[in-house]
Amino acid sequence: MKNRFVVCYVDGASRGNPGPSGIGVSIQDDKNNVIKEIKEYIGLKTNNVAEYIAVIRALKELKKMKISNGIINLDSELVVNQINGIYRTKDNVLRDLLLQIKEIEKEFSSIKYNYIPRNKNKVADKLANIAINLQGY
Repeated sequence: MKNRFVVCYVDGASRGNPGPSGIGVSIQDDKNNVIKEIKEYIGLKTNNVAEYIAVIRALKELKKMKISNGIINLDSELVVNQINGIYRTKDNVLRDLLLQIKEIEKEFSSIKYNYIPRNKNKVADKLANIAINLQGY
């Protein structure tokens, strides 16, 4: 893997809980240049499931790009704290998604998860909502 460092802005959006959902990922280099943007519709999911799926999608993309170091920024304090082991993950679906994240993480030199306020995550939020809009919701 390349030893490049990236910053990812990641968001999952759901219209209803559960409801039509999408994910948005913006991958940027250390100078804030956008390397890649992803928007995908993921079906009927809860907000938290959408957030987890967005993280998994970001990790898989970084792996594909052969990037080994990064920060993943999310505006879900709950999900960040669950991934970082501060909060327990009781829900079975979220626990399974968390296990997937931890398995993928092993292939990286350094991945950190960071909570950011919603107003700092506008690009990823917009991408996730575009993905839902494109499905007619």
